[in-house]
Amino acid sequence: MPKYRKGKLKVEHHLVEGAEDYLRTLERFQSVEAIIPGRIFRNQKGRGQKGLFLKYETPSGWKLLFKNGSTVQEVFVITNDRELFKAEFQTAFGSEKGKS
Repeated sequence: MPKYRKGKLKVEHHLVEGAEDYLRTLERFQSVEAIIPGRIFRNQKGRGQKGLFLKYETPSGWKLLFKNGSTVQEVFVITNDRELFKAEFQTAFGSEKGKS
């Protein structure tokens, strides 16, 4: 898949089914400068909850995980204001995870 940018979303990898709606919501956050979907892998622990989850802060923003059944995709959010992003995330998705 070729690399391209669509708004704040930089697509370098395929997206897990259902992830695009969550990423479009993130795009509307004032604090978000860019969204970079990362690698896709299988969760060996079986079927978990579906949604977008805050994982940890990075030097450039946040690492999130999008989970859909046993498939998980890393999502990196570039932001200069990590606390504002966390507040926007919790307001939009509730708690530290996004639910479908």
